[in-house]
Amino acid sequence: MTTQLPGTLADRVRGQVIRPADDDYEEARKVYNGMIDARPDLVVRCAGVDDVVAVVRYAAENGQDLAVRGGGHSVPGFGTGDGAVVADLSMMQAVDVDPEARTAAAGGGTTWGRFNDATAASGLATTGGIISTTGIAGLTLGGGIGYLCRGYGLSCDNLLAAEVVLADGTVVTADEDEHADLFWALRGGGGNFGVVTRFTFRLHPVETIYGGPMFFELSDATAVFQLFRDLVQTAPREFGGFPGFQIAPPLPFIPEDRVGDTFVLLVPCWTGSQSEGERLVDRIHQVAPVVAEHVGPMPYPALNSAFDPLLPPGLQNYWKAAYVTELTDEAIAAHVEHGSRVPSMQSTMHLYPINGAVQDVAPDATAFGHRNATYAANIAGFWPDPADNETNTQWVRDYYAAIAPHSEPGGYVNFASGDDHHKAPENYGANYERLRAVKRTYDSGNLFHLNQNIRP
Repeated sequence: MTTQLPGTLADRVRGQVIRPADDDYEEARKVYNGMIDARPDLVVRCAGVDDVVAVVRYAAENGQDLAVRGGGHSVPGFGTGDGAVVADLSMMQAVDVDPEARTAAAGGGTTWGRFNDATAASGLATTGGIISTTGIAGLTLGGGIGYLCRGYGLSCDNLLAAEVVLADGTVVTADEDEHADLFWALRGGGGNFGVVTRFTFRLHPVETIYGGPMFFELSDATAVFQLFRDLVQTAPREFGGFPGFQIAPPLPFIPEDRVGDTFVLLVPCWTGSQSEGERLVDRIHQVAPVVAEHVGPMPYPALNSAFDPLLPPGLQNYWKAAYVTELTDEAIAAHVEHGSRVPSMQSTMHLYPINGAVQDVAPDATAFGHRNATYAANIAGFWPDPADNETNTQWVRDYYAAIAPHSEPGGYVNFASGDDHHKAPENYGANYERLRAVKRTYDSGNLFHLNQNIRP
């Protein structure tokens, strides 16, 4: 049941209002990171933009923390908070595709899996994440790194317009013509400026890709990373993907006697012709013997969701991020040393290329402040048992410390953990002061502060 609140928020919204005494509360308060155990005062499953307006105004009127939840994947658990009012947008997942205009408009609670399925029906896609259960909102607002970056830019580079609920409860459309300063800030400045209830994206002709996971012996890790470095610098923009480290899970294409062993992983994603994709993979095969692989033509959404079963909601999460301009041999050595010690089957490091089309965009054209970087490294600790928290978080910290001398200041805000708040100026990068000015204009009271916060 849902507790009714006569004369209060329950009278203002069409969606479900859930309080601690309600049967649904324990499930409603959960977020993706099982390490987060917050107890919000209210969770409102918003049915539409009017509900979001009501929740924003309610939180402001009552002086309560406001948590905005799209996909709920925030590693620090920004989609909840002790005593907070949660605007849960998970019911707002309508996706409207215009195949002729090559655009799609999607609700603020939409996941990449739902978005990709809708656009794939027309043979179209835009840059999304690596896990399909991730929300389009948080990913896009923080920049949006994914398989298609080199060819089509970041998710935020493909954002054409946003419907936004501001701190005073007004609803505006932000694009290049209206509220252009807000539109600029939304593209890389995170959830600091309002609740985006609808995103409109540019789409691209992406249907079948060629790629998939390839596992190599750790003894070949240096050679694999050096090849990847060369591909990022020289391969056509149809090439995307990443290297990493992975304890082999029990999958049909992995030899039974190698399940549980640690490997270096390479996941190519080629969006050009299949014959060119085959030549690319042949080049990878020439560098080192493959222990196991699942490579071939597949729909783009299939690759985008390939890691979902390995990373379900509820795992413990602790991550660190770094930007890299040049992947030196010394940096590769640090990756090999620490990646080889990955402590759990779910934990990994992914090194995402962010050159190509990402660097076509001027550094000040959007709020994303690291256009000079060539790679974004994500040291992602995932593990099921809280008893292993110390071991796993220490692995992430040690790995991060080892690559820091070879990295740029700051890291991707969407990969930052809760203890990275003090790094916000570095993480937002070159455009931080302009972001603060926009924050003062649209949220001077810092209502939207449960995020990688930009203080007005």
